[in-house]
Amino acid sequence: MSDKPEKFIDENGIRLDGRRVDEIRPMTVEMGVLTRADGSCYLEWGNNKVLAAVYGPRELHPRRLQRPGEALVRYRYNMAAFSVEDRIRPGPSRRSTEISKVSGEAFEPVVMKQFYPSAVIDVFAEVLQADAGTRTAAINAATLALVDAGIPMKGLVAACAVGKVDGQLVLDLNKPEDNYGDADLPIAMTEDGDITLLQMDGNLTVEEVNKGIEMVREGCEQIFAIQKAALLERFGTAEEEEVLEDAELQAELMSEEEEVSEAAEEEDAVEESEDLEAAETEDPEDVEVEEAEAMFEEDVTEFEVNEEEAEEEAAEVNEEDIASEPEGEESTEEEGEKYEQ
Repeated sequence: MSDKPEKFIDENGIRLDGRRVDEIRPMTVEMGVLTRADGSCYLEWGNNKVLAAVYGPRELHPRRLQRPGEALVRYRYNMAAFSVEDRIRPGPSRRSTEISKVSGEAFEPVVMKQFYPSAVIDVFAEVLQADAGTRTAAINAATLALVDAGIPMKGLVAACAVGKVDGQLVLDLNKPEDNYGDADLPIAMTEDGDITLLQMDGNLTVEEVNKGIEMVREGCEQIFAIQKAALLERFGTAEEEEVLEDAELQAELMSEEEEVSEAAEEEDAVEESEDLEAAETEDPEDVEVEEAEAMFEEDVTEFEVNEEEAEEEAAEVNEEDIASEPEGEESTEEEGEKYEQ
């Protein structure tokens, strides 16, 4: 007990590792690390290092354990002898057996076992280095290993713990907080918020339990985001990347078009305002006079054109009359001679 800190949270709300009360430790994930397993995942969460592997679905032996209508999911949690400072006895223990049972049940609502009757799906979670929260870290790694193995699932499962130190609730306990804290509440839940695992060590009030569940829910949302990013990196294709790039390019083009249209609208608004200002500054009487003068000029021009056309037509008629006069005189002389006879 001599290494117990005097305070776990300072006056600024900062914990021993620099986190706030509602922050989780950094998490890194790598999938497909074991070639002989059907699915695998290596996860680091703070100082926790966990390796999960999935084998199956495959035939279950002995046959008396087979389930005719669904598959059997067997979950095995184990801590390596070298995972803690004081070497532990290798092999299963009462603690590891308990954690294996409750962790396996955490996947019951999501794994679609009806597709593999009489088969078995083995999930192995090996803790290589422990630093508090190993069961929740193993569940997060096992979820990705199941997806990597192609096991049909209704959704992902995420797990996180909340505890109480210095009379205050904190999310994702580290080792000193877990060893010397007042309570520990590990929880696993689906993306829909359904709780699939809940254990408690210590004493908490009903209000603290409800608040702790909400804090875990927020932490699991962050874990779901990390899991989905790992899945996209593992199974994302070049076509999906091209689709994402095209979507980003289309978004950029749409934003540029919006900027251009906004600029055009601003120019139109400026021109309309200038036209309105010019119309307001003009005198209505001057406008009427200018319109009347323009109409008068059009009428005068049209009258002059018509007058010129009339004069040309009259001149043509006179020329035709003059050209026909000699023929008229000869005809009158002939008519006179006939009269005298």
